[in-house]
Amino acid sequence: MKALRMEFYKFRRRKIWLAPLLMLALQLAWGLYSYRNMDAEALTQGWADILYGFPMLNAMMTPVIAAVVASRVADIEHKGQTFKLLETVQSTGVLFDMKFVGAAFYMTLMMLAQGAAIVIFGLIRGFAGPPPWDALGKFLLGNWLVTLTILLIQLLLSLLIQNQMIGMLIGLLGALVGLFSLFFPQSLQKLFVWAYYGVLYVSAMDWDPVTRATDYYFIQFDWIGLAGICIWFALIYLVGRRLFVRKEV
Repeated sequence: MKALRMEFYKFRRRKIWLAPLLMLALQLAWGLYSYRNMDAEALTQGWADILYGFPMLNAMMTPVIAAVVASRVADIEHKGQTFKLLETVQSTGVLFDMKFVGAAFYMTLMMLAQGAAIVIFGLIRGFAGPPPWDALGKFLLGNWLVTLTILLIQLLLSLLIQNQMIGMLIGLLGALVGLFSLFFPQSLQKLFVWAYYGVLYVSAMDWDPVTRATDYYFIQFDWIGLAGICIWFALIYLVGRRLFVRKEV
């Protein structure tokens, strides 16, 4: 707990919350624009529609936000060259864990705020029926785990490599992979961490090229895919933590 308090003390003037807040604001602006004109039929599919759109936004934006947050968390030690100093008061493994917990705190708040915004927006807009709490919970669980796994990758890069632009570049590439992987077969999606936003969809879309009508509906949640992202997280954590502990800092 002392190590965690130390991390949040260092975060005070870093404005780490700014990047997640900006992402949430952009997503809400997209929602207000996209759902400004909805007829009665569209409102009946509103919950499935919005839970289809937000994972796509997360796939495009979250890798970049995770890269920014990870960089802000790690670069203070790089600039001050304080890694060796910190090792005199805490183990390198604890430092890695607390860096991740601190960064994950902000990303978790972002995901919770996103879920609350979806519910509030749907109620105000007049989506038919009550909020689908089961689907919403699965959406939040899946997207939260994918977000933390991507954050873990970005934090590892930011801690191991002093040049923070490399981590930012990987974040941008991850956003591209996450977006274009939505068009991949699901078996191929599971090979890429950034593609799991698409693997863990709770709703789907059908588009009729003749009538040009789009239908949204809820689908069965991919629990095997959820287990897959948990395995990815565990592997990246174990290997990454070991690499950081063994690195000469």
